[in-house]
Amino acid sequence: MNHAHLRPRLAVPVLLGAALLAALVLAVAGSATAKPKKTAAPPPTEVKVMTRNLYLGADLTPAIQAKGVAAFTEATGEILRQVTANDFPVRAKGLAQEIIKKDPDLVGLQEVAEWRTGPPSLEPLLGGSLPKATTVRYDYLTELLKELNKGKQRYKAVVVNPEFDFEAPADENGVPGDGPNQLIANAEINGRLTMRDVILAKVGGEVKVSQPRKGHYKSLYSVELSGATVTVVRGWASIDATVRGSAPFHFVDTHLESFDPQTVVPSIRAQQAAELVAPNGPLTNPLPTILVGDLNSDTKTAVQPGDGQAYETLVKAGMRERSTYKPLGCCLQTALLPVGDGGGVAQFDHKVDHIMTRDPKQVKEVNSSVTGRSPQNGFWDSDHAGLFSTLKIY
Repeated sequence: MNHAHLRPRLAVPVLLGAALLAALVLAVAGSATAKPKKTAAPPPTEVKVMTRNLYLGADLTPAIQAKGVAAFTEATGEILRQVTANDFPVRAKGLAQEIIKKDPDLVGLQEVAEWRTGPPSLEPLLGGSLPKATTVRYDYLTELLKELNKGKQRYKAVVVNPEFDFEAPADENGVPGDGPNQLIANAEINGRLTMRDVILAKVGGEVKVSQPRKGHYKSLYSVELSGATVTVVRGWASIDATVRGSAPFHFVDTHLESFDPQTVVPSIRAQQAAELVAPNGPLTNPLPTILVGDLNSDTKTAVQPGDGQAYETLVKAGMRERSTYKPLGCCLQTALLPVGDGGGVAQFDHKVDHIMTRDPKQVKEVNSSVTGRSPQNGFWDSDHAGLFSTLKIY
């Protein structure tokens, strides 16, 4: 058979195949020599952070130590009177000026109290019901944001973590015999305290936040109050953020336990610190991480034996200080903050508020300072001073 008539048909696919093969070879060769595009890392950027304990407004110790319902309601009545005397709407003006003057990008707040009242009842304390007083007397977050944003929107709350929430009867007016029944002695009102940790972020586009999170510690302090076991819930709040085009970083705010029995080793606040740095804890994050807050702990300036346990736990886990010790910022030795009621700058003799990082090579301290070491508007802004740091994020 003559196959000559098949040759032209074979030539076309053969030629096309050769051309495709050549193109493929060139493409592969080109891809082998082409340099991948590099994404430029953000330049080192200065980020300003602040931590501020607002002071809940009263000393809770007398209520914790009270024996019997009568003594307890008298103590809780004194607590409500102290809150009134410490006039947070006035203190909020000074606190807002502290923040506005320093112009931080992010602020971690502690003891952001909300005080509410309701009819006198032992049920929330002894009956096992949830707190239910709803009449707002002072909302520290609302008052502070009102002062911060006067004339211009400056800050917003990006995480609010409700924690300790407690309600009890109180003899606020001190009038004997006006309680509704003898079971709650002279209490004529219920007082409710809700504690919160809050993160504020500057508005206007320079600060971008994501991944807002919050949580409570498993290790908590419990105390017996007039026959009821009360647990002090504490926790943390966190976000991821970029500031003025910085590399992203992780920001955590917390308040470790204040009423911590020294007989427990490790202390409750040290156990809470261990939860922070645990493998799944809020400080374990792939991003450069910053911690701010009231740790109620320090090693250099410890007041009582064991006070440094929580701080030591953080340092052993790789956390490093990024704030000043000069001057010190804790704490006024008075429950009352009006000028002349016992507060004085000499009482700031140790440190419990801290700004720290888990990534010292990527988070450098540029400068740090302390705010609120003198009264304003006739009041100390808080029993703590504030703490501010400018950090460079790499």
